[in-house]
Amino acid sequence: MILEHAILPVRAGSEAEFEGAFVRARPLISVQPGFRSLSLSRSSESPSEYLLLVEWDTVEAHTNGFRASPEYQQWKALLHPFYDPFPVVEHFTAVA
Repeated sequence: MILEHAILPVRAGSEAEFEGAFVRARPLISVQPGFRSLSLSRSSESPSEYLLLVEWDTVEAHTNGFRASPEYQQWKALLHPFYDPFPVVEHFTAVA
């Protein structure tokens, strides 16, 4: 299993709109082959920052699967306009 991690810096003042867009975007990722689960959390200390954690079967399910899918284009249209700056996405593998 692979854990995708991204801190999402959302433009201040657009948090509620972002959260609404995320509700619409979530089904686009959840139907992807290799998708396992997703969580989105909002920072208590920095309320314009969100933590996105997505579990995938493989890195390729995310990078070559979801990112190459038509659904990713819809995901981008819904969510990417909120980011400033654009988030860094990393993939992690459990060690214990």
